[in-house]
Amino acid sequence: MRVVELWRFPVKSLQGERLDAAELGPGGITGDRQWALFDVASGFGLTARREPDLLFAAARTRPDGGVEIVLPDGTVTADDAALSAWLGRPVALRSAAEVTERRRYESPDDDLAEAPKRWHDWEGAAGGAFHDNADGRLSLVSTGTLGSWDRRRFRSNVVLEGAGEDELLGARLRLGGATIVVGTPIPRCVMVTRPQPGGIGRDTGVLKTIHRERGGDLAIAARVLEPGTVRTGDVLEPA
Repeated sequence: MRVVELWRFPVKSLQGERLDAAELGPGGITGDRQWALFDVASGFGLTARREPDLLFAAARTRPDGGVEIVLPDGTVTADDAALSAWLGRPVALRSAAEVTERRRYESPDDDLAEAPKRWHDWEGAAGGAFHDNADGRLSLVSTGTLGSWDRRRFRSNVVLEGAGEDELLGARLRLGGATIVVGTPIPRCVMVTRPQPGGIGRDTGVLKTIHRERGGDLAIAARVLEPGTVRTGDVLEPA
């Protein structure tokens, strides 16, 4: 399978950056999920599960390694006051290096409910980037698996041309100049149903279909064993 798209998401749950090439290291794509917004009052990290408006802002990495956020009205900022005014609550933009305590988030009890009424908290990966799962620092999905669904719903780092990634679980693979090992399938949540810019509407049918036809999983998670550069056009092959 050949790499057709590479994506970095500097701030958790915000829109990301499409790349021609990316450096892979222990945390996945360098700069991926290195920042997150936190609710000041509750201490929870914010995701589009709980705060769907996050998907209408975009994050981009600055040359100095920092980050800036483009709000829906075009404002470019990394200022907590401006971000709080946008979301209507006090929030703080924090880097992964700052957050050494537990990283707690919220999800609905029923991902398939049109309007969830009950929520539970859960703990994401400790240390490093703000990934949900410590065993999956890089996500991959194929065009064959996506079919007619817009790939932006699934926020995968690597989009592959072809099909068959589900058969790679446990495999050691070369991806450009890096070596990766595939861990587990990625379970899907209410985020894939959320509206996004570019004409992506709310569609609960996406998640219902994933549960009905794929047991709730779509895409695969991997860890980077040997760092290296990956580019669009590279081929995923056995290591």
